[in-house]
Amino acid sequence: MSSPQQETTMVDLGGRTVTVPKGGLYDRYRMDTDLEAVARDPRVSSVDFFRRLPKAKVDSAIGPTLTPNFYYRISTARLTMLARSSAIRTRLPRELAPLEVVPGVGLVSVMFFRYDVCDIDFYTEAAVGIAVKPARHGRLGFFDLVAGLKNEHLDSYVLSLPVSTDIAQVRGHDGYGFPKWVTGLDVDIDAGRTTARVANDAGRTDLALSVATPAQNPYRSGERVSTLTSYTSIGGAWHSTLSHTNVLSSGTVRVPRNVTLRVGEGRMADDLRSLRPIRTVQLDVMTEGQLALHMPVPTSVQSQN
Repeated sequence: MSSPQQETTMVDLGGRTVTVPKGGLYDRYRMDTDLEAVARDPRVSSVDFFRRLPKAKVDSAIGPTLTPNFYYRISTARLTMLARSSAIRTRLPRELAPLEVVPGVGLVSVMFFRYDVCDIDFYTEAAVGIAVKPARHGRLGFFDLVAGLKNEHLDSYVLSLPVSTDIAQVRGHDGYGFPKWVTGLDVDIDAGRTTARVANDAGRTDLALSVATPAQNPYRSGERVSTLTSYTSIGGAWHSTLSHTNVLSSGTVRVPRNVTLRVGEGRMADDLRSLRPIRTVQLDVMTEGQLALHMPVPTSVQSQN
């Protein structure tokens, strides 16, 4: 179900005026959220994961802010597909190279996110991304590929990242350098079914997913924590953004069947088509998890092409 309509208020974010829910977490706390207040939210299983992650005040393109950004209740879905490296390279900056499962074949993904309880309030998000080799000196190890496929650690470059709220767009675009825009975006994930739809500028379907949710495995908080490093260019300089996901309930299906992925007309559809995916090799759905998203930091990126 979508978040109910509520009264909004205007706030300043690095010189940009954005709309946020009145009385919501951002309106009340400006990223310095009271964990005890969050712990009382019936949608949040626990806040123990965040007690061990102190926030720090940093300067950024959106002004002084606290990092990491905490997401207290999230659900996600990801389709991982094979694609020819030749097609992938046409969409990658020359400093990055695709992570290949075999020579000439890389990994691309379509992802959907629902953030029910978050420092910047409820929003939804979708992405078309490319798995890349870690942007570091030295050769890629076999364990980088294994860790990526097991969702333990993945390095990525994102082509599309639409969101459903103004504050998520401004923070993501101006603060992180991600290709974000605001659009109609519905994501519903439960133990039975996973559905999502991204609207294009005309309100018609850009990208949509419908699939049975894989059987879920529960995890204790902190038992399974995965990391994602995303690369973006901000002001002409490369940056890396690190996120930690505390998995609480998730399931995976290899070579999934009965997946309905509708590729319509729009920015996401165009990006996915440009990668010319060959086949879907994995479906990952997390019905409950938590996330800590750090602000981007400058990084050294060496051309690997």
